[in-house]
Amino acid sequence: MGRSYTPNSMRIIAQIPHNDCRISIFSMNQKFIIKVEWGPYEQSYKVSEMDIPGLEQIKAMITEDFIRQCMARFEAMDTDFNALIEAAD
Repeated sequence: MGRSYTPNSMRIIAQIPHNDCRISIFSMNQKFIIKVEWGPYEQSYKVSEMDIPGLEQIKAMITEDFIRQCMARFEAMDTDFNALIEAAD
């Protein structure tokens, strides 16, 4: 009989408060996943637990500069998506 594969479930391990976006950190399959959300958009970044030793180091990576860059991407995503919607009308 073949072995069945049961994937590890993604579990939230931290949230970082911020006024402009929602930032969550998950753990799944020996990776940290940093998820940044703004409105209907999200960005995800996967980092191996072998490369970054712990949650505190992940939190330290999430600087105001990183968040500003994420927000700029969100604005570009919003512009692109609105153009797509307008083209469909």
